[in-house]
Amino acid sequence: MRKFKVPSIGALFAFEAAARHESFTHAAKELFLTESAVSRQVATLEDSLGVRLFARAKQRVVLTRAGRIYGTQVRRSLEQLDRDTLSIIAHGSGGGYLELAVLPTFASQWLIPRMKDFYERTPDVRVNMGVRTDAFSFEESHFEAAIHYGKPTWPNTSSDFLFGEDVVPVCAPSLMRKPIQHAHELLAYPLLHSTTRPDGWARWFADLGVEDPTTMQGVRYELHTMLFSAAAASLGIALVPKFFVNDQLDKLGLIVPFDAATRVDAAYYLVYPTELSHSTSLARFRAWLLDQARAWIEGDFELDQKMTRERHFNGASE
Repeated sequence: MRKFKVPSIGALFAFEAAARHESFTHAAKELFLTESAVSRQVATLEDSLGVRLFARAKQRVVLTRAGRIYGTQVRRSLEQLDRDTLSIIAHGSGGGYLELAVLPTFASQWLIPRMKDFYERTPDVRVNMGVRTDAFSFEESHFEAAIHYGKPTWPNTSSDFLFGEDVVPVCAPSLMRKPIQHAHELLAYPLLHSTTRPDGWARWFADLGVEDPTTMQGVRYELHTMLFSAAAASLGIALVPKFFVNDQLDKLGLIVPFDAATRVDAAYYLVYPTELSHSTSLARFRAWLLDQARAWIEGDFELDQKMTRERHFNGASE
């Protein structure tokens, strides 16, 4: 039997807003309450907990250490309550929501353009997407699954291989002073690096037989969209996943200065806690995603074959 009284939801909302702003005035405006109403709610909460959550100094309020910790916990709980409420509303139609962590460029360039097909096939399931670029603890987040790039070594999870990654150099046409005949000639230009693939250029050059310490030099960008923009602005040559630029070079204002794609030893995976593997929303999204990945692999192979034939034909006719 519960030995204490759980604070009212009104008091928790008032405290969370006041803690986030460290201001009763701003919290009152956000909640459409008076400042005195927020102050009373917080005071009632402090009395019931027996803990000071704010230190009051003249016209200001500052969170105590306990208040800062409790504020984070309450915010997380209220966010979870929002998600649970949306989920149960959707459950009424037999569907639900899936909370998916995504890589931003992968989501915008590959996943989101395909989501219309998923919604047409599965109208009662919706996918909420949030950005995560590194591995994280599912237990400490609201995510139920993630699109992960790397190795399938995420603790306490199951993973499904989606596809590998070929990388190619891209740059603005104006950057090239002359045609590139050999890979090592690219070292005469600034190399643009990805912070999530810090040794990408070194591996690419090594696969082509070029060993040079300068392959690690150059500015770094966290997102591939930044790399595209930097390359299009003639800041240097970027090494990017080939599927991001397939059929989009003209749109992005980029060229491939040296046509040599190399396969990296990491890949894209769908990762999820093993205990959630029987979730209806996850199971339906997983089945659809794996079908899309297989179709893309087959289509990409056919595109490579076509481009190879065209290169051979053009070379023979010159």
